[in-house]
Parts: sequence; C-alpha cells; structure tokens
Amino acid sequence: MTRNLPALFIAFALFGQTSHQTPGSAPEPTFPNGKSQPDEILKQDHKKNLADAAQMAKLAEEVSEDLEKDDRYVVSLKTLKKLDDIEKLSKSIRGRLKRF
Repeated sequence: MTRNLPALFIAFALFGQTSHQTPGSAPEPTFPNGKSQPDEILKQDHKKNLADAAQMAKLAEEVSEDLEKDDRYVVSLKTLKKLDDIEKLSKSIRGRLKRF
C-alpha cells in the first residue's frame, strides 16, 4: 500500500489540474455589431500604447535638451516633471501589456 501512495498522490495532483470546462463552452463576448470584444480592446490598447510611446520619446528628447542646457548642479522642476510624466506613461503601457 505504501508503494502505491506516491503514484496515487501524483494521479490526484494531475487530476486536480485538469479543467472541467470544455473548450468553447464560454462564448467569446461580442459587440452588437458582431466584432469580438477582446480584439477591439486589444486594438484600442495598441493605439494607446503607440501614442504613449510617441509622447515618451518626445519627453525624453526634451529632457535630454534640458539637461544639456542646465548647469551640472541644477535641474529645473520642469525637467523633473517631464521625468515623472515619462515614468507614468511607461507604467501605463506596462499595465496595458500585462492585462492579457
């Protein structure tokens, strides 16, 4: 009996991992016009990611220019605000990418 215990444990572990839902049992949500809701969400997220990335690139260029103009001991509050905005944009992009 004790020799069969590890095999029994493995069988129960594998059985517990199987899903009881059949593939396709839950229909994919759609909009009234027939388009797939997840696909439309992904398209909108992609457009927003592109816009945010372009904004980040613009802010990064401005920060680079500001750092070249400023003294090595002084950084303007405007530059720090731009850096905070870059960080917020990157976190929002990362969050949208991790969603699905």
